[in-house]
Amino acid sequence: MNAIYRSHRHKIGTTQDAYRFGYLMQDVRVTYKHDIKMTIGDILIDAKEGDISSIPRWLAKTLVEEETIEIQDYDISAYISRALNRERIARPHDLSGIDPDFYIRVHDYLEGLKEKERETIIISLITFAASRLEKIVKLAAASPLTAELESRLSVEERELYLLIHNYSLEFKQKVLKKFG
Repeated sequence: MNAIYRSHRHKIGTTQDAYRFGYLMQDVRVTYKHDIKMTIGDILIDAKEGDISSIPRWLAKTLVEEETIEIQDYDISAYISRALNRERIARPHDLSGIDPDFYIRVHDYLEGLKEKERETIIISLITFAASRLEKIVKLAAASPLTAELESRLSVEERELYLLIHNYSLEFKQKVLKKFG
């Protein structure tokens, strides 16, 4: 059983890595704090202080650490709040929709926060995740994943749904085999 768990955990991790890579490759708007001239691979940056442009998120994260730029897409706090509120007001058996890379975005955002700010959001996220987990378990045990439901799940939740659904089918077959 432990080997099966590790196999599924590896699959979820691989899926997360693929989406995390895609997220880091997305362009993000930045404002330059200083004049900068640099080339990295195919990327050429020649900007003056105050200029605004779009660069890949992975590069932006590095330049933020060097205090060379400010990232302009930090309405992520509102994005998270909207997702938490939609889930909070959703009916007990309905999942609100989130983006496939929701948890990846949240994790990236949390990394940039101070400890106190991070703790407040994490408390809300724990309630959010627990609510979604409960709904996913009930839905997955009852029916296969539909395209409509899949569109409301993150990549991690999709893998969890499929795992629970398959194990619940196997369980039902084992316990009911002598009656069928």
